[in-house]
Amino acid sequence: MADIEVRRVHNLGIEAARRTAEKLAADLSRKFGLTGAWEGDVLHFQRPGVTGSLVIDAKALHLAVTLGFLLKAMKGSIEQAVMAELDRAVPAKAAATPKKAPAKAKSKKAPPRPKKGG
Repeated sequence: MADIEVRRVHNLGIEAARRTAEKLAADLSRKFGLTGAWEGDVLHFQRPGVTGSLVIDAKALHLAVTLGFLLKAMKGSIEQAVMAELDRAVPAKAAATPKKAPAKAKSKKAPPRPKKGG
């Protein structure tokens, strides 16, 4: 069972998702010393104390990371760092899609009163 698991929806398509995943993998490799290899649309990666996979498809990325015993104590900070990298590579759908401003409610004004004596 993975210690860190993230599914991120995207609208990149499979080719752009793979390029994004390769960039993400390169960044994580440089920062954390991970090595990995592609098997179809799945990137398997590892380093001492860490194993995981990044599965891509046309609509989502699914990241699963298993930490070794010594790194489990640092799960929070590792998860935070991984999420920051993932956010840079593929922003969360809510952050990537600007929200529409709520429609302004029309104020109901009373109709003008007729003038007296005129």
